[in-house]
Amino acid sequence: MKLNLNLKKKFQRCCLVFICLVVLIFQSDIPNLKAFPMDNYQGEMVIEELRLKVPSDAKAAWLNAEKEIWEPWLSSQDGFLGRQLFWDKEKEEALILVNWKSKKLWKSIPMSEVNLVQQKFEDNVKTTLNVGESPFELIYEGELNKQV
Repeated sequence: MKLNLNLKKKFQRCCLVFICLVVLIFQSDIPNLKAFPMDNYQGEMVIEELRLKVPSDAKAAWLNAEKEIWEPWLSSQDGFLGRQLFWDKEKEEALILVNWKSKKLWKSIPMSEVNLVQQKFEDNVKTTLNVGESPFELIYEGELNKQV
């Protein structure tokens, strides 16, 4: 009798543990377990986000240098889809959004080439403003991924 009672209690405990495990499994966020890191989405459109400090007295020089230096170079890059320039008068900050066909195409551009274009941009601004160094400070650099 006592042996039967022990088996019955053990069976009940096993069933309780099994039920708890099933509930825990189905309560967990399974889609997150199957999600890939964003680096795996190399084929999806990506937006490069840049924020710069652009003083109001240098805004015209910034826009001109963007048009003369960055725009032609970007237009020649594989995967470039376009860009938007914004300026916040109160913060004296610029927001640049550059649309790329894919992260893979964007990141395949050699940094040495980007640095050369940046140097041309800064030289253009310094000449236009007749200053020793560029008044534009990079505040933030990141990327935005399209959400469904």
